[in-house]
Amino acid sequence: MTAETSQTLDRGLRVLKLLADTDHGLTVTELSNKLGVNRTVVYRLLATLEQHALVRRDIGGRARVGLGVLRLGRQVHPLVREAALPALRSLAEDLGATAHLTLVDGMEALAVAVVEPTWTDYHVAYRAGFRHPLDRGAAGRAILAARQGCTEGDGLALTHGELEAGASGAAAPLLGVSGIEGSVGVVLLADVVPERVGARVVEAAKEVAEALR
Repeated sequence: MTAETSQTLDRGLRVLKLLADTDHGLTVTELSNKLGVNRTVVYRLLATLEQHALVRRDIGGRARVGLGVLRLGRQVHPLVREAALPALRSLAEDLGATAHLTLVDGMEALAVAVVEPTWTDYHVAYRAGFRHPLDRGAAGRAILAARQGCTEGDGLALTHGELEAGASGAAAPLLGVSGIEGSVGVVLLADVVPERVGARVVEAAKEVAEALR
């Protein structure tokens, strides 16, 4: 038996999805046509969403996603981090390297979870909250590769010395996870990333992606 649902809530969520898929916003008429409802219904939906800052309308009347969505988005990080930790712990212990989960935050890569190995005498220090440009470091490069559809070798990216002198990085993107751009990787003190490290990072990225689906 199909579960009972709220038609109004469904329409409101569809409005947000439609607005999220456009850079220029949508008019009431355009939303009305896409939703298949009359303009009065759309006005009411937008008014309600505006009260919660989830939608804003510009001077020309075009509706866009509001800043309130950012507050909701911040709560996603803890959930993603929790889902990724088992795979990150296993990765860090297997390789004796610092493992991390990195997500896109605006134009930057943001480390949202970091796990250090417990058995090594020394390893690269890396902290949650560390930011860097997407085009620097293995974590960001892996994300950009997936964004551009370059997933040969599962999108594995290898770097050396881009973020920290003497450190190398390996990262693979999270593939097939709707609404999340990110990567799983390791940082280690080495001039060259051993082949088995790359393969293990790809495996961990797949484990995290599966946990998030």
